Amino acid sequence: MFFGRKKALKILFVAPEAAPFVKAGGLGEVMFALPRALAEIGHDARVMIPRFASIDQSKYRLTMEHEALQVPTDAEEDTQTTPAYLICNVKKYTPEKSGDTRQPVTSYFLENQEYYEFRSNIYGYTDDAIRWALLSRGTLEFLRVSKWVPDVIVANDWQTGFLVNYLHTVYKNDAKLNKIASLFVIHNLSYQGMFDHRFVNESDYDDGQSLVPSFFNPRLLRVNALRRGILHADSITTVSPNYSKEIMTKEYGELLDDLLRERRSRLYGVLNGIDYEVFNSSVNPNLAANYNEETLSERAKNKEEAQGRFGLDRDPSAFLLSIVSRFSEQKGFDLLFDLVEVMLRELKMQILVLGSGDSRYMSFFKELETKHPGRVGAHLNFDRDLPHLVYGGSDAVLIPSKFEPSGLTQMEAMRYGCVPIARRTGGLADTVKDYDPKTNTGTGFTFEAFDAQALLVAMARAYENYRNPAVWQKIQKSAMKHDFSWKHSAEEYERVANLAMNFAEKRGNP
Repeated sequence: MFFGRKKALKILFVAPEAAPFVKAGGLGEVMFALPRALAEIGHDARVMIPRFASIDQSKYRLTMEHEALQVPTDAEEDTQTTPAYLICNVKKYTPEKSGDTRQPVTSYFLENQEYYEFRSNIYGYTDDAIRWALLSRGTLEFLRVSKWVPDVIVANDWQTGFLVNYLHTVYKNDAKLNKIASLFVIHNLSYQGMFDHRFVNESDYDDGQSLVPSFFNPRLLRVNALRRGILHADSITTVSPNYSKEIMTKEYGELLDDLLRERRSRLYGVLNGIDYEVFNSSVNPNLAANYNEETLSERAKNKEEAQGRFGLDRDPSAFLLSIVSRFSEQKGFDLLFDLVEVMLRELKMQILVLGSGDSRYMSFFKELETKHPGRVGAHLNFDRDLPHLVYGGSDAVLIPSKFEPSGLTQMEAMRYGCVPIARRTGGLADTVKDYDPKTNTGTGFTFEAFDAQALLVAMARAYENYRNPAVWQKIQKSAMKHDFSWKHSAEEYERVANLAMNFAEKRGNP
């Protein structure tokens, strides 16, 4: 039995992106930090992604690992337009043994000119289903010829649901692959394939039971790869414990709640972490002044700098509320539309906005800045460095999400003593502890209902407690002391990987 076994595991993470090579969002950061954290506790963790054109081969010293890999397409006819195989190379990155803890782990890159190297973006193409099926099948074909074979494959989000499906159907009798355990990670249940899963004709419905169509079959575009990953995986995990419970309900289940309840014995939740070397108020170079829990008074210099940088009045007594986010319906900023004018009129506060996304939110924040000069400042572009100053100078950060599988903003902000005002959902519920004046404990202010009035109450509570410096500093210190490092996440993934291996062993020996 694998369960409970204490041994070094071989773990392969497969995903569309991984920092520092290529990154479009939070998944890329997770694919850098989590494998590295597992390596630090003794496991042989590696990563496999496509080799996009933007990846600098000379910078990362990529070497040829396997040339002319034949990846089956399951095409019915072997013609020039629908070939039976796509030819790929596999390149390899090997970290230098220099003691640099910021290096990524050993990484593999599936190379194909048509589907990866000739594309300027990671996502957003009409043939994305082929691109992710190729990554999934190409990974498995590579492992068939590789000397290094993992104990566990960790497949991430719908793009790699194909891999889990292939592993347990097409390759179920492959002597080299059929002992590999599969762990499927749901980062966001809202994205399930190349279609809107909420509006599917009965004829297009994919129950996940049939074989994956060929790369060139139009039906591939209608495959629900997320459903297939959930259905076939040895174990499933989400990016926070609370989200793993929420998605088994009708409200959050995105039409997969029945399947998830059926597989609940194999469903776990592991909270994402943050990089404590990067998000460190004691040494971060993007701050006007460094500080820690014992020198919180130094934050005033960062507040003044942030106010100046965003065109706000330099008022040390104003309650400085920040918004650091991707702007989409998921993030819940619709609640502000009818509320923000009341907040600005009734409270001595300023609002600092950093982010980009849907145009209606961008327009809303831009108009708000124009209407309230000196009290609202907006930087509506992605910026890698500014969040550190924003967190280091703001009194609070607003996170009113409709749903939030994990969320990193609240953890990053808390690391800087920036108090979260957040809706109690998904990973926010796992990470932000509502302030209790009776016990003088908590790390932020939360509200339950997705409702503007509920948000207003939470805002008022935060504002009133901010006016009591002793209480506010106690909340800030509690937030800063909370440990969201990747080490804890890695230890949980170690546990779930062992559980997946246990299930895989039972699968092989019914």
